[in-house]
Order: sequence, then C-alpha cells, then structure tokens
Amino acid sequence: MMHFTRSGIRTRGPETLTTPEKIKVLFSGVEIPRPESSLSPTVLGSECRSVTLDVTNGVTLGAWYRPNQGDGPLVILFHGYTSEKTGTLPEARAFLEMGASVLLVDFRGSGDSSESYTTIGYKEAEDVAAAVRYARNHLKYSRVVLYGQSMGGVAVLRAVHSGDIRPEAIIVEAVFDTMLNTVRHRFQAMGVPSFPAAQLLVLWGGRQAGFNGFNHNPVEYARSVKCPILFLHGSADPRARLDEARRVYGAVPGAKHFEEFSGIGHESAALRIPEQWNAVVSEFLTKRE
Repeated sequence: MMHFTRSGIRTRGPETLTTPEKIKVLFSGVEIPRPESSLSPTVLGSECRSVTLDVTNGVTLGAWYRPNQGDGPLVILFHGYTSEKTGTLPEARAFLEMGASVLLVDFRGSGDSSESYTTIGYKEAEDVAAAVRYARNHLKYSRVVLYGQSMGGVAVLRAVHSGDIRPEAIIVEAVFDTMLNTVRHRFQAMGVPSFPAAQLLVLWGGRQAGFNGFNHNPVEYARSVKCPILFLHGSADPRARLDEARRVYGAVPGAKHFEEFSGIGHESAALRIPEQWNAVVSEFLTKRE
C-alpha cells in the first residue's frame, strides 16, 4: 500500500476482487503503479505554469501554479492516496471561477515529484509545509486556503498540528479519523476479517516508513486547528466513513462547518455534484473575505 512500482497493472478495488485475487493480495500485497499524468499545465489555461518545490533531504515536489486576476486568495490543492495533482482539476477549476489563484501539488512519490512511496499523509505533511513556504516566498495573494482530498486532508491537518504552517482557512474532503480505521476498511471491503491483519499492516508499514502508524490520527491533529475549517463528506463513503469524519470535525476547537453530500462515496463531489459543491465552498470562502 505504501510503495509504488514503475510499471505493471494496478490491483483492482477490494470490492471487485475474486476469491483467488483476494488470497493473492492477502499474502503478497497490492500492486500500485506510480501515479502519473501526461497532461500539460495548459489544461488550466495558458497562464498556468509548472514549478518545483524543495522539501527536505533532497525531496522535490512538482506543482502547477495558475494565477488569477486581482489580489484574491491562493488555494493550495493536495490530492488523495494513489493520485496526483491532476486529480484535483475539477476543484481547481471551480476555485478559479470563484476568483482564487491555485497551486496544485504532487505529493512525494506522485506525478512530477521525486521518490516512489507514500506514507498516507504522515511525511506528506512536510510537503504541505513546503508548499506553504513556497507560496509565502514567491506568490501573490490575499490569504492562503488549503484544500485536501482524503489523504491530502490528513496531510494538511498533520502539518497544522506539527506547527509548521498557519493558513487562513482549510477545506478537507473525505478525511479519515485514524490510520488503523482506514486500513481496517480495506479488509472489510474484501469481505475478510480485519483483525489482526489491519493491526499487523499498520505496525509493519509504519516500521518500514519510520513512524508509528497507530499514532497517525487526524482526529488528534484536528485539535490544533485554529483557523476556520470546512469539512466536506459523502454519506456513502466506504473508505472514510461519515461517523469517523464527524469525529474529526468534533475535535476542532474553533470555527467549523460540516457539509454532508447525500449518496456520494469516496470520490470527487465537485465532479459528481458541481453546483452543490460550488455553492457550499463559495459561501465558506466568501465569509472569510
């Protein structure tokens, strides 16, 4: 789950696997080719350009920056697990229409970034901090808004918790509450018992990546959020369940709003129900002007 391959066929979603395929996955793991895209930044207009961000220890991130007219907000977008920056194109286009500039970031291991692994939001918090530093030093805007999908939202919350960044507002979509729960759901989706496999996977995966997976919990990170935050979540999300997202929401001590999208799963609500998504997000941003 945490290492990308350079080639091969991606393992299908756990709900669609046959019994022999499930057995193979349980013993040998999943195969996930490195998330990449052949799209050009010009898909967001001729003003959009590629930039490179430096993190630490030689890690570099690829990103696209598209300025907007005027001195509006800058929205920095962070994609989800096994995706890359073009996975946030529907949201980026919507933010541009709202008058914001956008910075779409590839996490380490994805797209135009270096490395070939993921830590499901843990070390990616360093990537979030690097993107904010780049914006503070090089870009023009009135305020910084961070938007994160699933793992991207987790990385944003952890970056805030670590004390590295202080955005003016945050939007998180389809966020999970604990690392253990999100791994459990993968096994449950295959119709196999999650105990003790989920615990072993969290233990070993964290050990390999150099962190304690049992302590990688957005529900704890959320206690450090001091700026206004908007939670977006689908009522039919099987990966990050609604009650778990509400736990994260409940942990935020300050100004917050939770918007539930009926019938939406672990997917882009901006793509599925654009008018509803745009209305909620636009109202949130307008109140913060």
